[in-house]
Amino acid sequence: MSKNFDVVVIGGGPGGYIAAIRAAQLGFNTACIDEWKNEKGGPAPGGTCTNVGCIPSKALLQSSEHYEHAGHGFAEHGIEVKGLGLDLGKMLGRKNTVVKQNNDGILYLFKKNKVTFFHGRGSFVKGDANGYEIKVAGATEESITAKHVIIATGSNARALPGTPFDEQLILSNAGALAITEVPKKLGVIGAGVIGLEMGSVWRRLGAEVTVLEALPAFLGAVDEQIAKEAQKLLTKQGLKVSLGVKIGEIKAGKKSVTVEYTDSQGAAQKGEFDKLIVSIGRTPNTIGLNGEAIGLKLDERGFVAVDGDCKTNLANVWAVGDVVRGPMLAHKAEEEGVAVAERIAGQHGHVNFNTIPWVIYTSPEIAWVGKTEQQLKADGVAYKAGTFPFLANGRARALGDTSGMVKFLADAKTDEILGVHIVGPMASELISEAVVAMEFKASAEDIARICHAHPSLSEATKEAALAVDKRALNF
Repeated sequence: MSKNFDVVVIGGGPGGYIAAIRAAQLGFNTACIDEWKNEKGGPAPGGTCTNVGCIPSKALLQSSEHYEHAGHGFAEHGIEVKGLGLDLGKMLGRKNTVVKQNNDGILYLFKKNKVTFFHGRGSFVKGDANGYEIKVAGATEESITAKHVIIATGSNARALPGTPFDEQLILSNAGALAITEVPKKLGVIGAGVIGLEMGSVWRRLGAEVTVLEALPAFLGAVDEQIAKEAQKLLTKQGLKVSLGVKIGEIKAGKKSVTVEYTDSQGAAQKGEFDKLIVSIGRTPNTIGLNGEAIGLKLDERGFVAVDGDCKTNLANVWAVGDVVRGPMLAHKAEEEGVAVAERIAGQHGHVNFNTIPWVIYTSPEIAWVGKTEQQLKADGVAYKAGTFPFLANGRARALGDTSGMVKFLADAKTDEILGVHIVGPMASELISEAVVAMEFKASAEDIARICHAHPSLSEATKEAALAVDKRALNF
């Protein structure tokens, strides 16, 4: 096996494995190093996203939604369910199967594209612009060299100071996906994407869920109108959300966790939970990379410092994904991985951060792209807004899910779409039309004039675009 490569990627998550595949497609002799292990100790490429993030969480969200529909939603469709039961072990087993299918799929793609895979931890030994030596510590230790190196080592869950994860009572995203018995009382610190998604899973399965959020506003990065609607709907489902809290002492006992905190009014409160999920953000993963051996620069927050093209301070060393600035999103990492591979080939790789979509896979789903209304106000941008509720959409009525709305924001003078925000059924799929539209600098009028299939949820998108000009047809 060759130990000298044109491109070596350290990390096999979404940014890393995609970068490796694209580099190989462009004719480079490429290798990818990844240390994730499955339960048998074998390779499990795909990073946090595939193993303890995007993929397993969506599997559990889907399973738990089926369970809730069977218990509460089927009756109105004339479907009677008697003796409903929950086999949590089987549900978790299905989740694990989905994860393994994705792991195996990536290994197949490496083989198909002739990417050499190394299972172990990659770290720098020495190097300069002429080439870098990288140690791979796996079942055996070996050394490889590369002309170009792409760092794609991802991120780790951030723990509360003085409260490490034990993954038994105090859980990160990994532990939250592997609870073997539905807790009676579940605490969640952090009302972000992970907190809301995992809180939703376990609430549907029977847990009493309390979410404690330090910020005074619910989903502060989301358009305020959409966030308020989402909070109303999630609260109606049974999620208890407390905003503006200040976390105090956390005590883990033998079978429960006690959280002391002050509420938004400054009053002392105490919550006792069977399990506690801590989802307060993530930190860049540079542990064991040994970047200091080659003089790799990190920024003040511990991210690998890069420019707009993902170049580090070192010649021919690049970095993408969660380990660099920008949103910690799998699809952002993928786009950066492709762009870097193309830049190495002398092409003009491109990532437009203004059209990266965001999705929260609760029910209803929350998705958005572009600017929020509060951002446009703060920037002094004159805009027009149009909204359309799913309550007035025929397909949503037929589905039995009419919660939420679509919201368009367009430039007051040019009508260019500045942002699209959705809370409602299949928002994660609907947002793609808005991404395409914004990438091509479309106006709200452009979307309003396009024929959408009837009946479809996408008609709500058209109607919201019409509403920008105050001429919605069905509401």
